[in-house]
Amino acid sequence: MSLEKRVEEIEKRNKRVELDKKWETSWTRKLCILLLTYIVVIIYSYFISKYNNILFSSLVPVIGFFLSTLSLQLMRKFWEKNINKE
Repeated sequence: MSLEKRVEEIEKRNKRVELDKKWETSWTRKLCILLLTYIVVIIYSYFISKYNNILFSSLVPVIGFFLSTLSLQLMRKFWEKNINKE
């Protein structure tokens, strides 16, 4: 592999890592996680109100986190498009 190609690959990787760092610390990501977890807790609380089982109730944060990881990919793509316009 030529030196130019190696430098180009390193620069691409560095840009990708910088974007990952921006995403991880962005308010967009934090607010999305907050909002999605809140929505999940509301829905979950509505359905769980009939039961009082600690094992069942403990699923709230787990489900909220899991759903936020699934849906944040879509939000990240939208965020990346907008951040690259700057």
